Amino acid sequence: MRVKKQKRHRRAVRFYTACFGFREPFKIFCDGTFVHHLVVNRIKPADTALTNILGAPVKLFTTRCVLAELKNLGGNYQEALNAANNLFTARCDHETRKSAEDCITEVIGEKNSEHFFVATQDADLRRSLQKIPGVPVIFALRNALFLEQPSSFQRQFANSAEEERLHMTDLEYNMLRQRKKRKSSDDKQGDSSNASEGEIDDVSQAQIINTNVKRNESDVKDKIRFKRKKAKGPNPLSVKKKKKSVDTNFSTSGKENKNGEGTVRSRKRSRKRSRKNVVEGNA
Repeated sequence: MRVKKQKRHRRAVRFYTACFGFREPFKIFCDGTFVHHLVVNRIKPADTALTNILGAPVKLFTTRCVLAELKNLGGNYQEALNAANNLFTARCDHETRKSAEDCITEVIGEKNSEHFFVATQDADLRRSLQKIPGVPVIFALRNALFLEQPSSFQRQFANSAEEERLHMTDLEYNMLRQRKKRKSSDDKQGDSSNASEGEIDDVSQAQIINTNVKRNESDVKDKIRFKRKKAKGPNPLSVKKKKKSVDTNFSTSGKENKNGEGTVRSRKRSRKRSRKNVVEGNA
């Protein structure tokens, strides 16, 4: 069961990174119910437990509205409040404190531009977040954490976004037709229309770039760019070593050189006496 669970989680994380542009370290938005569940079931440390699920480093966030709600719940949630104060605080810009559910839905928005994983135990909130594209949901059962699989709505949204990126828009199609007409008319008009055509092409290219930016709101790259390998130096083991230059200033006999720039002592080899000479000398 554990292997199947890990495969499901890995597949879901790959879906959100490929289709909605989630990047490491993943940001996890924790509400009060989730923090209280972690404290009660002694799931510590929380960041390592969530890292094991997602297979990547994480950062835990909460808001001031969530902290205020935990504070109003009383002494039973004091330990959860202390744990939530150690998390990063996401900006919510609410002058008057709202409920945690309303605060989370406003921070997430319509497209989840900040790429938050939402960790909550509220079933109604989880159900509503599945209707928003690109919002992964995490929940807990006793001492185990789970990542919900992408909903059918999120999968349909990803497929439709992929089809839009593959096909031309109406604006690009009209620009292509106008460009073909201009090329056919250039043969008749001559060089006089070249300057005006260049200006129109610049405007059309700028409009195409703007449309591509709008289509790529999900932060997904159209093509993967590979790094080109640069030419490196030769292998030092395969290169021949340079021959050392021998000083010709000194003669091999060990005497003074021709220019007379000093002397060099020559080592005299000591000859060994033969045994016969030694015996004859003693006699």
